[in-house]
Amino acid sequence: MGTFDEDLFEKGMARRKATLGEEYVAKSFESADDLTQGFQEAMTAWAWGFGWGDDAIDAKTRSLMNLSMLGALGKMHEWEIHCRGAIRNGVTRDQIRAAVHVVAIYCGVPQAHECFRVARKVLDEEGML
Repeated sequence: MGTFDEDLFEKGMARRKATLGEEYVAKSFESADDLTQGFQEAMTAWAWGFGWGDDAIDAKTRSLMNLSMLGALGKMHEWEIHCRGAIRNGVTRDQIRAAVHVVAIYCGVPQAHECFRVARKVLDEEGML
């Protein structure tokens, strides 16, 4: 690994597993190859160790922020992953709905419709509908 501080990577790995689930993270690393391995390490250290690693904002709030930003960007594959993570971090069905309403107000109804489509899929699979 060499490029990143090992403590930051380990902190990120713990936070990433707590939010996205150990199985998802393991699959991400197992499917990494010489092209993507460095990215997996960097993302774990930077996004999850540095970005999610301090206590200034709790994990539930970070998850709601992610849903809003990913929804705004239209990154629906990532939105689905982070919707599942948000539930793990204690975000409720009503809070997911409210976050999608923010997307509708600031990014448009079509984008909110797409977020609701994915939210319904995730909430149904999680037994929350």
